Amino acid sequence: MASEAQITPMMAQYRRIKRELPRDALLLFRLGDFYEMFFEDALTGAPVLNVALTRRGATPMCGIPFHAANAYIGRLLQAGWKVAICDQVEEPRKGQLVKREVTQILSPGAHFDERLLAAEQNNFLAAVCQRSKTYGLAAADLTTGDFLAAELDTPEALLGELERLRPAEIIFPSADASLEQLLGAAGPAGRRTPAGYEDWVFAPETALYTLRDHFQVAALDGFGLKDRPAAAGAAGAVLHYLTQHLRRDAAALTRLRLYQRGEFLLLDAATLRHLEVLEPLRADAPRAACLFGALNRAVTPMGARRLRDWLSQPLASLALIRRRQAAVQVFLEASGRHEELRARLAGVRDLERTTGRLSAGSGNARDLAALRLALEQLPALRAAVAALEEVRPAAGLREGELLPAGSASAPPPEPAGLLPELRGQIAEFPELTDLLQRAIVEDPPLALKEGGLVRDGFDPALDELRAAMRDGKDWVARLQQREIERTGIPSLKIRFNSVFGYYLEVTRANLDKVPPEYLRKQTIANGERFITPELKEMEGKILGAEERAVKLEHEIFQRLRETVLGRLPALRLAADALAQLDALGAFAETARRFDYCRPEMGDGGALHIRDGRHPVLEQTLAEERFVPNDVQLDRAAQIALITGPNMAGKSTCIRQTALLALLAHTGSFVPAREARIDLLDRIFTRIGASDDLARGQSTFMVEMCETANILNHATARSLVILDEIGRGTSTFDGLSLAWSIVEHLHNQIGAKTLFATHYHELTELAARLPRLKNYHVAVREWRDQIVFLRKIVEGGTDKSYGIQVARLAGVPRPVIERAKQILANLEESELTPEGDVRHARRRDRERLRELTPTPQMDLFS
Repeated sequence: MASEAQITPMMAQYRRIKRELPRDALLLFRLGDFYEMFFEDALTGAPVLNVALTRRGATPMCGIPFHAANAYIGRLLQAGWKVAICDQVEEPRKGQLVKREVTQILSPGAHFDERLLAAEQNNFLAAVCQRSKTYGLAAADLTTGDFLAAELDTPEALLGELERLRPAEIIFPSADASLEQLLGAAGPAGRRTPAGYEDWVFAPETALYTLRDHFQVAALDGFGLKDRPAAAGAAGAVLHYLTQHLRRDAAALTRLRLYQRGEFLLLDAATLRHLEVLEPLRADAPRAACLFGALNRAVTPMGARRLRDWLSQPLASLALIRRRQAAVQVFLEASGRHEELRARLAGVRDLERTTGRLSAGSGNARDLAALRLALEQLPALRAAVAALEEVRPAAGLREGELLPAGSASAPPPEPAGLLPELRGQIAEFPELTDLLQRAIVEDPPLALKEGGLVRDGFDPALDELRAAMRDGKDWVARLQQREIERTGIPSLKIRFNSVFGYYLEVTRANLDKVPPEYLRKQTIANGERFITPELKEMEGKILGAEERAVKLEHEIFQRLRETVLGRLPALRLAADALAQLDALGAFAETARRFDYCRPEMGDGGALHIRDGRHPVLEQTLAEERFVPNDVQLDRAAQIALITGPNMAGKSTCIRQTALLALLAHTGSFVPAREARIDLLDRIFTRIGASDDLARGQSTFMVEMCETANILNHATARSLVILDEIGRGTSTFDGLSLAWSIVEHLHNQIGAKTLFATHYHELTELAARLPRLKNYHVAVREWRDQIVFLRKIVEGGTDKSYGIQVARLAGVPRPVIERAKQILANLEESELTPEGDVRHARRRDRERLRELTPTPQMDLFS
C-alpha cells in the first residue's frame, strides 16, 4: 500500500478518518454527489449493496448516489454492519481540500430508518455482563426513549429476557468467553451476532460514573441501582457504547427503569417460542398466527408495542391485574365512548418515535407537524377518558362464578381505577400546540434544506426575505415581457438552473434579433443562452434572499425543536399513558369481537375453564368449527393426563390452557364461557421436536434439557405443559422417563400439569397417584376409520390409533396391513399398576424374531 507521502491529500484525509472509527464500521465518504467506499470497505460493501466494484489504480472502490443513500445504508444495517457517515462540513473551495467529518455512526440497534423498524416492536440495543453469579442486562431504544435494566440469576433467565426483548444488537465484555459462548450458541432468534466491547466500560465504577454524568445526578438510588453492580454495569455500557463508540446523542434516554422478574409471571425462552406468543414458529406462517397477532387491534404503533410487552411479561399481582380488567370491562360496557377514544387515539400516530427522532437530532419538519396533530388530540382524549371514568363496571364473571371449593363466593371489590391515573398522565400543552400551529405549514417538505416549512406571518425577518424573493421573481417575469416587446422575439424565455443561474434563451431562428448588450453564455442545440448585467444583479438579490431564507428557516426549526425538548419528560409521560390506553382498547376490541369472558382470579391454586377456546386457532381455522373444551386443575386434581391419537387435539387443548392462563395474567379477558384462573408464578412448556446443531444437541437432548429445566425450577404455583415426553428415544426408555417424570411432578413438585402423551400405558398411574386424573380425546370409529371429535373427556384410552393416522396421511396400504399384524403381536407389552414391565426385553426380541424369519429380511419385507 502506498505511503502517506505518495497518496493524494484526499486519500490521506480518508485514512485518518478511517483509523479513528470502530474496526467493524464501514465508512461512507462524501465526494460531491456520491458516498464512496474504498479498500476493504468497498470489497465488503459492494456485494451487499449490489453495486459495481471498480478500481482506481490498485485501490478498490464503489459508490452510491448521495440522494439515494438511505436505501443503501438500510441494506448495510440489515446485513448487521455499522455505517459511519462522513459528510462535507464546509462549502468546496477551488484548490483547497474540503473539510470532512463523521457526522454519525449507525448500527442495527441505533438507527431511525423507518423502512427497517418494525412499527409494533422496539429496536433495542442490549448490553450483558456478569458479576459473580449474577447477570446484568440493559436495553435501550433510541427511537422511543425506553431504557431498562435487570439482574438475573441464571443463564436460562437471561436467555428468556433476550427472547422477549429480541434486541437488534448485543454487546458484552470482550474478555468473557463463557458469556460469548452462551450468547452466541443459545441466544434467541431474530437478533444480530453479539459483539465484544471494552471490558472496563462494564466495570461498576466506570458504569456508575457514566450513568451519573448522563442523568446529572449525584447518586443512582432513585433508579434502583444501589447495590446492583451487574445491572449498573450493563446500563453504563449501553450509554458509553452509544455516546463514545457510535457518537450518538443519547438525550432521548431521559429515564431508566430497573425491573425485577418477580414482579411478573415468568416465561422462559422455550415457553415464548413453543406457545408462539410473539412470533409464529414457522417462518412462512402469517404474522397473525401467534398470540400477539391474534390480539393486536391497537390503533397506534406505540399501543402495539405496549401490547407486545404485556403479552411477553404478564403480571404477577392480583391488584394490578384487576385494574386492567376493570378498564377493559369499562370499554366493553361503554362501547360508544370507547370507539370515540380509539378514533382520537388513531390521530396521535406514533408520539413515542416522533419525540425520539426530534430528541436524537434526526427529526424534520414533518415530525413537528405530526407532533402538532398529536397535541391537538390531547384535550379531547382527556375528555374521552373522563367520560369513561363515569361508567361503573359490574364486578366478577360475565356468566355467574366459577370458584374452586372453599373459595369465598363474593367477588373482590374493584381496585383503584387505572383510567383516572392514565388521564392524569395526559397533560395538555396549549402554548406548545399554539406555537406549532402558528409556525409549521400543514404539509411541510421532507428535507429542511428545501425551505417552505414555516408559515407566512410567523417570523417578520423571514417574511421580508420571502417578499424579496417574490418581488424578484415578479421582476424577472416583467423583464421577460419587456424584452419580448423590445426585441421582437416572441419565443424569448428567461430560465434558471443551478449551474448558470438566470439566463435569457433565444432560439437559433431569432439570433439575428439579439441586441448587442446581450452577453453570450452558452450555445445549445437549438439556440443560445445570454445574460445581461441587469439580470445578473437581480439574480444575486433573489438567490441571496433564498439562501438566507432557508438558513433562517433552519434556525427557526432548531428553536422549535429545543422548545419541544424542554417538555420532553411530560410528552413521554403522555405517550406512555396513550400507549396503555391503546393496548387496553385492543384487549377490549378482541373480547367484544370474539365473546371473551372476564376471568375470576384469586390465590387459591385453581385453574378452572369452561368451554375454553384457542385464541389464535379460533380466528384462523377455516376448514372446521373450533370445538371448545373444559379444564379442571386445582389442589385436588393436580395433573391431567391426556391420551389419544395424534392430530386429535391434545396439543391444541394444552396449549390453549397455557395461553388462557397467560392472557388472564396480562389483565385481558379470555376466550371461554367462564374461567377461574388463580395466580401462577411460572408457565413451563415442553412442546414439539427440534434439534440444536450449533450446540451439538439432538432432538432428544433438547427435549431432555428443556424437561430438566422444568423439573429443576417448577413450583407448586407453576403451570406445566408437557407434550409427548419421551418420544425421541426407544419405546421403553421414553415410557420409563415419562412415567418417572409424572411421578416426580405429582409427589415432589405439586405443579398443575397438563401431560399429553401417546403412551396410553401411563393411564395406569391414576390408580397410584391420587391427584392425577385421566382424560382422552373422543374419537368415533366407523369401518376401520376414525373421526376426531376434538373433545376432551374423562377417562383413559388403551389405543393410540397411530396406524389409522398413518392411513389418513397416505402411507401405502401394504405397510398399513403389515403394521396391524405387528401391532397385534406387540400390544401385550403392558405395565402393571405398580409400574413393573410385564414383558421382558428378551421375550420382545424373541417375538420380533418370530415375525422376521430370516436375518436378511426387515419387518416390512
